[in-house]
Amino acid sequence: MLPLEYFLFLQIILFLFITPGTPRIVIISYSINYGVRKCIWTAFGDITANIIQATLVIFVIGSFISDHPLFLNTFKWIGVIYLTYLAFDIYKSRPKDIKSSQISEKSFFSFFKDGFIVAGTSPKAWMFFPFIFPQFIDFNNNYVIQFFILITTYVVLDFLSLVAYAILANKLVVWLKANPKIINTISACVLILIAIIIVFTQQY
Repeated sequence: MLPLEYFLFLQIILFLFITPGTPRIVIISYSINYGVRKCIWTAFGDITANIIQATLVIFVIGSFISDHPLFLNTFKWIGVIYLTYLAFDIYKSRPKDIKSSQISEKSFFSFFKDGFIVAGTSPKAWMFFPFIFPQFIDFNNNYVIQFFILITTYVVLDFLSLVAYAILANKLVVWLKANPKIINTISACVLILIAIIIVFTQQY
């Protein structure tokens, strides 16, 4: 892998992370409702799923995914159902005063689980790793080390971008306090819209 190829890889994933996709919508909502600290666990869940996905598709089941569209369709519908559940959960939740000592009803594991499932059931992620990563790996020359460099870069930047979204959303809490339910309603609607788009546009 040449430096120029690595730079191109950086450009692709930075653009991907700047774009507010499903994990970032969840992070924004959770940051406003529960604070940045809880969102860190959601971010850990997200990158844990990504590490597992990337490792599996590069070393184990990459060709299987390409040859068996039912695999992606299964994950698509699991993801759609879970997004619908999260939309309802976010809509009915009430933003809390994150500076108070009030303890959230959701456990740290619950935040981790939500991040893991949202990322782990994303068909785009299962398609991204087998189709993008191999473009930057020379499988004839220390490909394990190259993979380690790429996945480390990916998860570190992904984690930092998720935390950045959480911090930014957290800074907006004061401004949103006048209408605290608005952001939850908007976030829930966006998740439902994403689920609908996935159903009708991601055909495998």
